[in-house]
Amino acid sequence: MTVGVQALGDDQRDVLICAVQGFSDFTSANDPYGEHDFGRVVVNGQGYFFKIDAYGLDYRYQSPDPADEAVTARVMTIMREDEY
Repeated sequence: MTVGVQALGDDQRDVLICAVQGFSDFTSANDPYGEHDFGRVVVNGQGYFFKIDAYGLDYRYQSPDPADEAVTARVMTIMREDEY
């Protein structure tokens, strides 16, 4: 979570996390490769982006095979739109 998301109150942050967890509005416009790794939600009038990246298990570089859980660690970032 970015500083802007961390600054939210616990209740607001919980609502945001539930909105991200429930996001399913993937379309060819916002998910052209069908990876479901990026999205935008609006909570209480504020827009937020979330992004999932696939790293190697040492978290230093991109995973050599994102489909293989044995060599992949996924990291999600949630940020306010104005933090982009």
